[in-house]
Amino acid sequence: MIETRNLTKKYGNLTAVDDLNLIVKDGDIFGFIGPNGAGKTTTMRILVTLLEPTQGRAFVNGLDVRRHGKKVRRLVGYMPDFMGVYDDLKVFEYLEFFAAAFGIERRKRKSIVEGVLELTDLQSKQSAAVDSLSRGMQQRLGLARVLIHDPKVLILDEPASGLDPRARIEIRELLRELKRMGKTIMISSHILSELEEICDHVGIIEHGRMVFSGTMEEILPRLGMQSKVRVRVADSQDKAVELLTALPQISQVRISGDYIAVTLHEGQNGDGIIARTLVNADLDIISIQPEKLKLDDAFLQLTKGIVH
Repeated sequence: MIETRNLTKKYGNLTAVDDLNLIVKDGDIFGFIGPNGAGKTTTMRILVTLLEPTQGRAFVNGLDVRRHGKKVRRLVGYMPDFMGVYDDLKVFEYLEFFAAAFGIERRKRKSIVEGVLELTDLQSKQSAAVDSLSRGMQQRLGLARVLIHDPKVLILDEPASGLDPRARIEIRELLRELKRMGKTIMISSHILSELEEICDHVGIIEHGRMVFSGTMEEILPRLGMQSKVRVRVADSQDKAVELLTALPQISQVRISGDYIAVTLHEGQNGDGIIARTLVNADLDIISIQPEKLKLDDAFLQLTKGIVH
């Protein structure tokens, strides 16, 4: 649904985006991650036709953003990291204004606005002044605005910035609902733990270059990291440690409180062999739980803190 090929954007001697190649699949939530100044916002602005690339090409649903800008703008809903509001408008009026700006017929506007208000849970605020809304409500209104023309693609730049924990959870659930509706979502955020929960794929960018793109499972081999598993048995913990230590797939076994911490050699997936070994020894297994790699850890290992 989104693709860039050797995308480059320069401002004089500064290269904001440097030969960037990325792919976002139809219906995915793609987390776009990087330090401040990495080139995330510049890339997003090129994709929504607000900036022209210096070199390379960018496509949305197969349409070149340079050659088919008007069609691309119909397909995309863009939410910048800061949404300006109109102080003299109420919420319903604000959304009606943007419905008119997108050329939606007058007779259809009311029902469309009511629909996005319901989707974003803003019905109770439809008569409130836009500038009276809390930060969280303004972010919801920003999402309602980008949904007004029913875009296939949502490009969201820091939608959870400045929100309290409850508002962040609500935005996260709304994004999940939009994915269920078939939307393709590209989202940037510095709250990596939340991206980890909702994203199908992540792309990590630094100094304008993509340093990783893929799933969380694909990060482990890239980092040369070893899989880890927590094993709990009902009794005979020492015997379980002895059996597991002897397995060639396993590099380290240690007791950590009520569980056994097992580290596998790189590229090994040991859930099956661990279970078979313990069952064959007549040990009662309580649980075998892989330790999940955190996106924060991957980000720190893959990036060097380089900024423009």
